Amino acid sequence: MSDTIEDSLTPRLAARLKLEREARGWSLAQLATRAGVSKAMISKIERGEASPTAALLGKLSGALSMTMSALLAAPGVPRRGVVRAREQQLWTDPETAYRRRQVLLGQSMPLELVEVELPPKTSVDMPASSYAFIRQAMWVLEGTLLFREGDVVHRLEGGDSLELGEPVACRFENPTDRSCRYLVAVLRS
Repeated sequence: MSDTIEDSLTPRLAARLKLEREARGWSLAQLATRAGVSKAMISKIERGEASPTAALLGKLSGALSMTMSALLAAPGVPRRGVVRAREQQLWTDPETAYRRRQVLLGQSMPLELVEVELPPKTSVDMPASSYAFIRQAMWVLEGTLLFREGDVVHRLEGGDSLELGEPVACRFENPTDRSCRYLVAVLRS
């Protein structure tokens, strides 16, 4: 994966976040209230001075009723056909080193495929708001994933899959000493 694709995400995200906020006619304070994030943090992200964590991206995308993939996506003409691995967008959480690869951002169908690598002894929390307008399923490719869906805990091993239920706060946790890799299929409403 080219570092250039990953490095270009901070300014792209800064511009996209500001564009989406302004398109809705929201002030920084209004987005901050809806997302449960400080106004100062949103301002830093919009100026390209801070790279948000996965949990923060989940809050922002939920407040905007957008998937994380859509918020991180490159603007431009919709793509169809083959998207080579080297062209797939890669983003790394600056706090946990959680990595997400945008395998498919469906243009002619409401489907997204995201490959995630969760480092050992790491967890990422996502708010219910980030799931309110989508349906998801996961398939663990390798490793172990403890997935907390509200009060329910699912232990998934390589090859196991899970269709998520109604939107609730979730936690993705890798309790082991090995990386966990899984695929998330997102169906947009």
